[in-house]
Formats: sequence, structure tokens, C-alpha cells
Amino acid sequence: MIAEPNTASNLPSQKENAVHDEILPESAVRNGSCVRNGNLRTPRDKRKVREQHENTRSSSSSRRVSRLQNGEVVEAVTLFEVVSMGKQAMQCVVDDWVEAYKQDRNVALLDLINFFIQCSGCQGMVTAEMFQSLHKKDVMQKMTETFDEETGLQYKKFMAYPWILTVTWPVDMDNEDYPLIRTGPYWKKFKANFCEFIAVLVQQCQCSILYDSYLVDTVISLLTGLADSMVRAFRHTSTLAAMKLLTVIASVHLNLDVNKHNAQRLCEVEKRRRSGKRTSYRLGRLERKRKECEHKVLEMQNMMNALFKGIFLNRYRDVIPEIRAICVEEAGNWMKMYPDGFLNDSYLKYLGWMLYDKQAEVRLKCLLGLQSIYGRKELVSRMDLFTSRFKDRIVSMPLDKDHEVAVQAMKLLMLMSQNCENVLSAEDCEMLYQFVYATHRPLAAAAGEFLYKRLLSHEGDEEVKPKGGGKFGASTDPLKRLICFFLESELHKHVAYLIDSLWDWAGKFLKDWERMTTLLLKNTEEDGEALSDAQESVLIEIILATVREAAEGHPPVGRGAAKKILSVKEKKIQLEDCTKITEHFIMVLPQLLAKYSTDAQKVANLLQIPQYYDLDVYTTGHLEKHLDDLLREMKDIVTKHSDVSVLEASSKTYHVLCSEEIAIYSQADHARTQLVDELMGQLSQILDGFWQKEEGNCMDAGEISRMHSALRRVAAFHNAHDLTKWNLYDKTSKLLVFEMEHGSLPALMILPALQCTYFSLLWQLAAVLEKSPKETLSVLRRELRCFSQICMFFLHHKNKDVREKAFMILCDWMLILSHQDSNNNGEAIGLMGYLPSTSLQEKLLVFIQEHVFMEEGEEGKEEEERKDESCRLDDLHKKRSLLAAYCKLIVYNVVEMAAAAEIYKHYMKTYNDFGDIIKETLSRTRHNNKIQSAKTLILCLQQLFQAHAESQDSNVDFSSASFINMKELARRFSLTFGWDQVKSRDSVTMIHKEGIEFAFQGAAGGDGKCLPPNLSFLLIIGEFSNKLLKPDKRLVYAYLQRYIRAPLPYRGDEWHPLIWYRNSLLLNEDEESSVISSSVECPVGTSKMSSFKRKLSNGSLPETSQNEAASKAPDLQHASQLASAAGKSRKRLKSQEIHLQKHLPFPCPARLQRSYCKDKIKTEDISELGPAEDTTEDVDIDVLDADQDS
Repeated sequence: MIAEPNTASNLPSQKENAVHDEILPESAVRNGSCVRNGNLRTPRDKRKVREQHENTRSSSSSRRVSRLQNGEVVEAVTLFEVVSMGKQAMQCVVDDWVEAYKQDRNVALLDLINFFIQCSGCQGMVTAEMFQSLHKKDVMQKMTETFDEETGLQYKKFMAYPWILTVTWPVDMDNEDYPLIRTGPYWKKFKANFCEFIAVLVQQCQCSILYDSYLVDTVISLLTGLADSMVRAFRHTSTLAAMKLLTVIASVHLNLDVNKHNAQRLCEVEKRRRSGKRTSYRLGRLERKRKECEHKVLEMQNMMNALFKGIFLNRYRDVIPEIRAICVEEAGNWMKMYPDGFLNDSYLKYLGWMLYDKQAEVRLKCLLGLQSIYGRKELVSRMDLFTSRFKDRIVSMPLDKDHEVAVQAMKLLMLMSQNCENVLSAEDCEMLYQFVYATHRPLAAAAGEFLYKRLLSHEGDEEVKPKGGGKFGASTDPLKRLICFFLESELHKHVAYLIDSLWDWAGKFLKDWERMTTLLLKNTEEDGEALSDAQESVLIEIILATVREAAEGHPPVGRGAAKKILSVKEKKIQLEDCTKITEHFIMVLPQLLAKYSTDAQKVANLLQIPQYYDLDVYTTGHLEKHLDDLLREMKDIVTKHSDVSVLEASSKTYHVLCSEEIAIYSQADHARTQLVDELMGQLSQILDGFWQKEEGNCMDAGEISRMHSALRRVAAFHNAHDLTKWNLYDKTSKLLVFEMEHGSLPALMILPALQCTYFSLLWQLAAVLEKSPKETLSVLRRELRCFSQICMFFLHHKNKDVREKAFMILCDWMLILSHQDSNNNGEAIGLMGYLPSTSLQEKLLVFIQEHVFMEEGEEGKEEEERKDESCRLDDLHKKRSLLAAYCKLIVYNVVEMAAAAEIYKHYMKTYNDFGDIIKETLSRTRHNNKIQSAKTLILCLQQLFQAHAESQDSNVDFSSASFINMKELARRFSLTFGWDQVKSRDSVTMIHKEGIEFAFQGAAGGDGKCLPPNLSFLLIIGEFSNKLLKPDKRLVYAYLQRYIRAPLPYRGDEWHPLIWYRNSLLLNEDEESSVISSSVECPVGTSKMSSFKRKLSNGSLPETSQNEAASKAPDLQHASQLASAAGKSRKRLKSQEIHLQKHLPFPCPARLQRSYCKDKIKTEDISELGPAEDTTEDVDIDVLDADQDS
């Protein structure tokens, strides 16, 4: 039921009740219910409008208007409420409105006007009058927005022909809160309901009132007037309505065009009939129908032109990105729906221009619109000029910073490649192929589809091949093409990312493991071509990557935030793939291992495949014979190779095969035991020979190599298997002690010996935690002490690799033992009694400073330059690992948090290399203990300041590079607190407290008149002032006043850090005057300040009860009176302020300069007014009642 235009009603929720309008017809205006046309000529009229407006808002949220219809009480609601609630079918709503329009079109049209105004979130009134005089030349000049300061209302007068509308709304109307942008499930449906209403309205009126030259003309005039408003809500709502209206009108125009052509054909058919069969009546009726269709088509074209030129051309470049996105999105819909009318260069150019828009939302809408066009082959022929003009821009958009824009750009390029001949050059394709290695998986998957359909699938046989061709560049085998593509892309460590990108599109092709292994096992192909060694290596990597992807079902590390949760269907496919992998590779893998047993790289990859087996297949399929073949080949490979990757892969595969839960455990465990016996026998034999030859003083290179290989094999297996029963600790620890005493062993022997000893202790610790007999615990404690001393000694070894390995082992040990302590394990607490000692913590910190942050000399720099890029990256990786290991000790409270101060000093200098590690350490420590973390930050800055002061002979130079770097470091630290000031208030307040104490530390005398030596430190902590809440600024300011016992001597350079810092704490001019008047003129009482000192030193902020706040209210009023008095005298002191700016005692930026001058002016101003009666109490109120003020 559509209400009368002057009714108002509630919305379902309290928030929704806030949006109401009331449109009053001309009769109501004349009767005095509102001021006509908004012409307020007297103050009395203005007060009357304001009262009516407030009464409307207050009453509209609590009343409903009811009336009788057919003897029943019907609840009357506005059209806006019906559409926004969406509880009724939109067809019924439109039918009711159309019936009302047919009965009284003026009333119904006012209801529709009211609907659009209310949809804009306007809370004011709308008055209307008919524009009947043709002689009002100045009427368009009055179509402006005006503001009346006396009534607090804003007016917009515009013409919606034949209406003159005056919209009145309050000045405080929140442009950021209107129906289209409100949140919540209720308002999320509003946009859809709003667009549906416009579409149904036009569809319902297309056979009748749509062509009455009244309805649509008025609506278009209304929307055009609203779209030109300065109010965002009006522009946004009217633009959406106009663009949807144009879309529906274009749809109607398309149908009319079809009807016109049909009528034309019928007329032509009728005219070709013979005169005897042709009737003038039928021909006349067809002619009238044709002319009627032509007339309607012409009217539709005029409507579309009016909307496009009047609204689109102005709003497609609106300052609001949402409005621009609406225009671009609907333009794409027009071209897709009605290509004959819109798909030409006159309209396409707007989509091309908006591809350069700064907002990702607008660029995204452009790409989606173009996808709908390029996806249809029949439309591509009309895009030649657009493609040639904007192709380069589209090709560059996969590099867009917004991920969704990049993905859609890649999809658009794929459509262009499929439907446009030769639109992409070979260089374009080569660049686009590389996106398969992108870290963002949707973009990589889109690039994978592009690569597969253009290069690997059968449809791409005639397409662009990889650059250089390669040996198989022209081959029809997609597998060979993939191998050549990977080799020529020169990214040889990213096979897993390439396979993951292709997985969604080439899954069937990539799961053809039979084809892949056949290609490897055959020496020559049927065509006489054989795979090269590099191609075989790539194919084996592809096999491993596809096996891993099929078995695990989630993307590789770095592509995706977390493991994907598989659906039931995906889990079923995963199980089927695991079974298929196992059944195939159980028989084939031993043959592959035998063929490539001498190639370490190939073998290391092949040995990882059994880790993804479904091991039950061995017993269910009676394939134990093939297990023996696999174990035999693995044993042979371990005895042949000493490469770390091969040994680690073998050890892990043995660990998987020797799981106690599976049926093949006994068979695999027997083979493992035999292998370890042989390895330990070889090691014992070599060690015995070493001790017999004058304790290793005459070892040749061959013996060192054999010792190194034996220790490496044992260390690799000891990592995953418990070898305690072979008593490895005694053998390797004896070797390490010998090195401590004589220092003659090569690093090739020391490194694996350290690793073996470390693993032995780990396995013993695990056993102790399970059984924990006292005698075993004492032995382990003794061994731990001995090994700790060995590692501490090796921290100063002559070999760099040995030093780094000892450091990493020490960090891991302390972290493991502290973790056991956190689980309240008594035995671990006993083990941890000696770790970490103070001396050990100091040694670890010195090690980090020397090996990670130490600047290399000229010789070191020359050597660094001679290294190639890969070596430099390896060195950087080692340094990052060392720093991360030490930072973990800080994060988990193994070493004192204060040690992090030495790390934080290097945050700026080493930001590119270690910035992420230091920032994460800072974040974690702050999460553990906010107060201690804040003290660590300020300690870092204090140490830097002291070092700077010592280098400057106690005269701090503010323009020096070191001081500027300190300020920048403090600013970077402040940025780490983020935007949530409430969350970080304790930390920031503690930084200010510690900084103030340090700044005034060592001040001579107790009157505060002597210059503190560290006063310049206030400039450093001033970088944190913007992170303080307003009440906390008052608290810190009051704490600062504790150290100021008299008015400051403003002349001289030495005091300006205090001025700057104080200005950073003052909130605004009024409060500045209030605080200065209450605290600077008179000394602060020690009783009140001591309470602040206690509260602030505890690291918490004071809380004030309501009773305390009420008791201090009179003094608070006194402070506000001082503030108002200071405000009245500002104009009088303006000239004095200018004078003081010219005579500042130090150079400083304009912002600080002005702030400094304001400080001086207001201090003098308050002194003229006279001292406050009780300044101590005023300060107490300002600080303690700060929470309530905020």
C-alpha cells in the first residue's frame, strides 16, 4: 500500500528509524504546514522551519499513520520503507504505484520523488511547486545549494520538470551514513531491492505511461539535479538510479528495435502481395504499428541520451570511487546487452580511460566489463581500434598492486588471446607466462590457464612457442613442451610453483605418471631422440612435484596462508591418487633408482616419492618383493653418496617405512638395522685408525674425506632415528675434546661431529623425559655441561662455519630446555640449572654483533664484491638464520629482554636485510610484556643518545647525521604501535615516563633552573607523542611538570627541546592555555605529583571514580574559564606572535616554529590574567579525570 506523500513511519530498527523525509504538496504549503519553497525571509519563518523539521524527526520514529480502506485499518508506509524492507514482491509494489499514478499522477509522482530523496538518506523536508510560467528566465540560476547559519539548515533548489523542488536537510547530515553504504544484513539487501524496483518499474510501464512525456522526464530531471549536488549521498544514490534506469531503458529499446524490424518486414510483405489479396486496412494497421514503434524507439533514444550526457559524462570521473565504479560497470552492461547501440569507440573510450584509475575497484569493473565483450567472438571485430589503443595497458595490468585486478587482467588477456588473432606478440606471451611463478595463487592459476591453453593443450599447437625453440620447442608432446619451457624460464628451483599453477587446468595431463616414467626408463624415443641430462632432471622434479601435489592436496609453501580444507569429494580424489601413485611407483621406482644411482640430484628427488605412498598397498597387493628391491637400492645409494640432500632424503624415507603402525615395519626395521650397523662399523674402524696414527697428526686428504663421509652418514640418520644403543656420543665427543686441546682437526670433521653429538644428547633427553631414572639424569646433566663448554669454546674457533654451527646448536639447546621448563617438567628444570649463564648470554650477544651486524673493512668489502650473487645470498641467509635463532631466545624469555636493545639499534641500518626479523621480535616481545618491551625500546634509544653525546663532547648537535638517525629510529618505533592507541597506551606512556626521567637525570640543583645534560633526549621521545591518547597526554604533561620548578627561561637554544616536547603533548590551544596557567606559573605540589609518580611508575594509568570527578568539578570549571579568557585575547596577541616568530633562538621547521611561538604567547597571556587560585588541584583534575573527559 503506497502512502500519501505527507505520511511518515517507522523502520524496523532503531538505526533505520533515523532516515525519514516528508514531501509536502503545494496545498500543504499554502495552508502553512511548511514554509513555501524554502523562502525564509524573517527570523520567525526560519525558527518555524527548524521547529517543524525537529518535530518531524522526533515524531516520525514513533508513530504510524493508519487509515480505513474497505472497512479495514491499513497501515500506511512510504515507498522507501516498502522497498527497503523487501518483504513484498516488487511486482505488487510497482503495480500499486502504477494504479496510484493513473488515478492522480501528481500525488504518485511526489511519492516517487520522496522515494529517491529518502533513499539518499536525507532527513529533511521536500517542498514542490509546479513550474507553469515560461517567463521565469532566472529559475535555473536559483538551482543552487545554500546554507542558512541561523536555522542550521541547508537548501537545494532544483528543477525536476515540470516541478521546482526544494530539499531541506540539516547541516549535520552525515554524508558517510546513508542507505547505500550502511552495513548490516538489512541494508545489504537495500541496494538490490532499490535496483530491482527501478527495473520492474520501467518494465511495468513500458506499455503505457512510460511514453507520456511526463513520468520519465520528471525522473530524469530529478536524478540529474541530485547528481549535480555537492552532497555525496545525493550523487551516489542518483547516479546508481540513473545508470540502472539507462540499463533498463536500453533493454526496452532493444525489444522495441526488434518489434520495429518485424513491423517493417510485415509491411514489406504486405506491399508485395497482389492487389487482390492486399487490403488497405491491414496495410494501414501495419504502417501505424511501424510508426508507433519508430516513435517509441526515438523516445527511448532521447531518454538514453539525456541520462548519458546529463549524468554519466559528469559522474564517471566523480571524486568518489564508488560512483565511478557504478558508471563503468553499467557501461559494460550496456555494451554487452545492446552492442549495436553502445559497442563503438564513442563509448569504449571511457572504459579504456578508466583502466588508469587510481582506485582498484574502478579498474576491476573495467576489466570485468571488457571480459564480457572479448568473451564473445561476434563482438571482437568491433574492438580493433580499442585493442590497438589500450592493449599495452591491459598487458601491464597483471602487475597491478591489487591482486583481484591482476587476476582479472590475466583472464581478460586469455580471452583476447583466444578470440583475437595475433593480438599478443611473442614478447607479450613470454612475459605473461612468468606469472605462473607468482606467490598469489589465483594470479598464478590464471597464468597457468593461459600457459596451458596457449602452449600445452592441443588447441595451442599452432600458437606461440617458448623463446629459442629448444630441442623440443616444436614438439607436439605437451610434456616435452613443459620441460623446455621450464628450462628456458631460468627459474630452476620453482618446479613446485609451476605445477601448482597448472594443476587446476592440466591435472589429468600432470597425473600421467606412466607416460613420465616411460620417458625416463627408455634410452631413446621412438623418433630417435633422447632426453638430455638437464631434461631428465627437470622431468624427475616434475614427477616429485606432481606426486606431492596429488598426495597433500594443498599448494607449496609461500603460496597460500594455510593448508586448504579439503571437501569430501577432494578427499576421495586424494585417496585415489595416493593409491594410484603407490601402485605405479612400487614397481617402477627401484628401476629408476638403479638407473640414476650415481646422480645425487636425481636420486635425492626420487627418494622422496615413497614418503607419499599408501604403505598398506604392499601387504594388500602382496608386493613385499618390490619392497625388498626398494630397500636394497636405498642401502646401495647410502653407501655410495655423502651428499647431504641424498642422505637426508634416505633417512626420512627409512623413517616413514619404519613406522610401527604398518605391517611392513619388521621388514623395513631389519633393513635399517643392518644399514646402521654397517655405517657404525665403518665409523669405528676409521676412528680407531685415527687414534692409532699419533692422534691424527698425519692424516692425508683421503682419510679426512672418508672420516667426513662416515660422520655425515651417521649424522643424517641420527637426526631421524635413535642410535643411542651404538654409543655414538662417546666417539664424537672425544673427537671434539681433542680439537679443543690440539686444534688441528679440519672443519670437515668437526661439523658432522658437532651434529652427531647434538643429536645424541637430544635422543637422551627425550628418553629421560619418558623414564627419568636418577642415574640417567645425572649422566645427562654432566654430558650437557661438557657439551655446552665445547660449544662455547667453538664460538671462537678459527673456522667461520664451525663458529656458526656452535652458535646455532647453543641457541637450539637453550630454546628446547626452556620449552621443557614451560611445561613444568621437573627434570628439565634440573637440567636447566646452568643455562643460560650471564657470561653465556654476553658471548651470544657479542657473537651476533660481530657476525651479523659488524661492518666489514675495506678488504672484506672487496672480497664481498668479488663474490657472485648466489654466494652473497647464501651469506645473507646464514646471517638471517643466526639472527633469527638469537631473537627466538629473546621472544621466549630465554635471555633477558633488555638484550634486544642491542638488536634494535640496527633496525634502520639493516632494514632491507633484517628489518622483518627485528620487527617481528619487537611485536612478539610487546605481546609478551608491554611494559618491559617499552623499557627495552627506550633503553635502546638511551644508549644511542649517550654514545652520540660522548662523541659530541656533551654538546648535542641536532643537525648531525647520528642525531637525525636517532629521531628517525624513534619515529619508526612509534609506527610499530599501529593505529590502536588504546591497545598500546601502557607501552607508550612508559616510554614517555622513562624518557622524561632520563632527560632530567643528573640535573644540578633541585630548583629545575640548571640545564639537565640529557635534555635533548626529549626531542627523541617526542616522536611517540602522537601515539598518546588525550588523557594520557595530560598525564604525561603533568609528570613533566614535576621536573620544572619555575617558569622556563625561554631565551636561549639550550631549552628548546623542552619547548618542542611540551608542544607535542598539548592537545589544542584552549587546553594549552588551561594547562600552562595551572602548572607553569606556580610550582607543583609534591603531594599530588608523588601520586602521579607512583601511578605512572607502576606502568598503569590512573582510574577515577565518579565521586572524585564530581568533587573536583568546580576546579575544572575554573580551568575552563582560564581557557576561554585566553581564547579572547588571541587576536590582541597576533602581532606579538609574528614578532616572536622572527626572533626564535634556533632554526626549526615551520610547524614547530609556530607551535613554539604559541607557547610563548599563551604563557604571557595567562600571566597577565593573574595566577590561578589552586593550580595544584587543577593539574590533579586534568590528569585524573582525563578518562571521563574523553
